[in-house]
Amino acid sequence: MWIKHIPFEKAKDGLLKLYQRVTGPDENVDNIMLAHSLRPHTMEGHMALYKSVLHHYGNSIPKWFLETLGVWVSHLNGCHYCFDHHFAGLTRLLKDDTKAKNISRAIATNQLANVFDGKELAALHYAAKLTKHPADMIENDMLMLRAAGWKDPEILEVNQVVSYFAYANRTVLGLGISTDGDELGLSPSNSDDPNEWHHQ
Repeated sequence: MWIKHIPFEKAKDGLLKLYQRVTGPDENVDNIMLAHSLRPHTMEGHMALYKSVLHHYGNSIPKWFLETLGVWVSHLNGCHYCFDHHFAGLTRLLKDDTKAKNISRAIATNQLANVFDGKELAALHYAAKLTKHPADMIENDMLMLRAAGWKDPEILEVNQVVSYFAYANRTVLGLGISTDGDELGLSPSNSDDPNEWHHQ
């Protein structure tokens, strides 16, 4: 990455406690979290938002589709780091390598209708417009989601995933964060506890 960071083995006090909360196997901390080490409070805010948006018991949309939205937004933003991480997570959640490969191909070629239809396709179209042309959003975009079968609480979930990945993608791209040393596809597995951030 393009800015200095404090590695796990040199962390102290509050930063060490935060690292311990977000570690994966072998005390691995994802580079996107390491990037926050000079301002640990931003890491805490990032993880709280990430856990709430993608891995919270209050969400009703299946996690694999929330991850799909994130992969799609990351593709549109040209963020390979988030694409690779969350596609690995999507694949793990789906437990269907063929479907995962088809999703990857559809996203890479912008041919979403080859894999998705109905509600899912409508949400992906909404995600694309919000990502590429946010100032052009109109109320009719919401009406189209409702017409496709999404209820307002679910629309909020879709909106928050798209918005979170706008933040995460720009964090990565703006600081030159790479996947070097990261273990792809891990995520907080305990959705019942919003404060449990360990990656598994």
